Amino acid sequence: MRRLRNVKIVATLGPSSDDYDTIHALFLAGADVFRLNMSHGSHEEIRARHAIIRRIEQETDRPIAILADLQGPKLRVGTFAKGEERLVEGQPFRLDMDETPGDSRRVNLPHPEIFAALKPGAHLLVNDGKIRLLVRDCGADFADCEVLVGGMISNRKGVNVPDVVLPLAALSEKDRRDLEFVCELGVDWLALSFVQRREDVEEARKLAAGRAFLLAKIEKPSAVDSFDEILKVSDGIMVARGDLGVELPVQNVPPIQKRLVRACRAAAKPVIVATQMLESMIESPMPTRAEVSDVAAAIYEGADAVMLSAESAAGLFPIEAVTTMDNVAREVESDPTYREIIEASRAGRKETIADAIVSAAREIAETTDIKAICCYSESGTTALLTARERPQVPIVALTSRVRTARRLALSWGMHCVMVDAVERFKMAVVNAVRAVCADDFAEPADRIVVTAGIPFNQPGSTNILRVAPCEERLIFNTDPE
Repeated sequence: MRRLRNVKIVATLGPSSDDYDTIHALFLAGADVFRLNMSHGSHEEIRARHAIIRRIEQETDRPIAILADLQGPKLRVGTFAKGEERLVEGQPFRLDMDETPGDSRRVNLPHPEIFAALKPGAHLLVNDGKIRLLVRDCGADFADCEVLVGGMISNRKGVNVPDVVLPLAALSEKDRRDLEFVCELGVDWLALSFVQRREDVEEARKLAAGRAFLLAKIEKPSAVDSFDEILKVSDGIMVARGDLGVELPVQNVPPIQKRLVRACRAAAKPVIVATQMLESMIESPMPTRAEVSDVAAAIYEGADAVMLSAESAAGLFPIEAVTTMDNVAREVESDPTYREIIEASRAGRKETIADAIVSAAREIAETTDIKAICCYSESGTTALLTARERPQVPIVALTSRVRTARRLALSWGMHCVMVDAVERFKMAVVNAVRAVCADDFAEPADRIVVTAGIPFNQPGSTNILRVAPCEERLIFNTDPE
């Protein structure tokens, strides 16, 4: 099950991908991570999808990461007496706490926390930004606005507030219930929606209690402003361009995406680029040229993963969407320009022994005839540092912990192999040789680089590197000591 690319593919499951045959086909087509969207589907449906993924993992003997994406607080207007109304540019429109069905002059907004944070001059965006309102006057239970961009507004449309940090917890009561459910179920990653500050991530970490790794979704301007602090306390990042493109001018999103991807790579933390990557494939078996270029741009930037949302969850062509993304990735990574960009953007800092070891491993592999870099890593730290280097040769991560293997399935270039725990470096080398030969990364006449931390089972202790020959006695001898 060796992938012929380094970037990983995240596929969201849903009504179009809800059975064993489809999910198995998605995996064979190239999905490395499956996303369970907690905004849709009951706990029973989520449990069933989780069981199918774990069955496929067992059958294929390849670790698969499962990402549970929490919904986050949803801000919505109330209802209208006629179901919908048309707002005209320049007209006044009021949002208030009155639960009476709305009309063309006003509607209920049942979120006192929004009124508490609003100030005159703030903007409100309704229905994914299709309607834009400017706050002229406001109080504890109302906001008098001017319509800047009009259109049809209907029942319970979403509201975005881009200009202020709202006094809202990133985790709603539903999120807390969902978090506990998926952690007990055994997911590997939690994606946190509506993150505004580092405290949002820290709160989720306490609730997760080490049962899952945390991915902060960057979809608010306040999260972009606080990104460095959010990155410090997160295990990974998702650049969620949907809401980000609503709350910010669309031309701001590409440079933000590029900056966030580079920051994550420098920090050795995985980053997913998500939302509307192959949107047209929800209804068409072929993507647009612009969509293909968008996916390619994220890969050229060095993202760890690219994500499909509705394309694989609710679209008509989920398997074709994954296949397309796989084909684009393989083509981009075979382009000499790709290597030039990746190497030009490589972080140069070497602050620790581990940094120096993985950097040396890459340089040795790229200047001699080395077939793979094998990282013996119980916590995943060594492997993540190696992925940060973006080497030209494959990365094989060996671990005795299934939790670590599944975590690393999200990271760039990582081929994860489960091995028995070892106490001596010699056995780590033996396991590495057997793994690379079994999965066709190398043959007995070849050589590999092996890195590890001695003593074993101490996270962040990477301190040893060896160039090892793939000798037949190491592959077949059951007692290499």
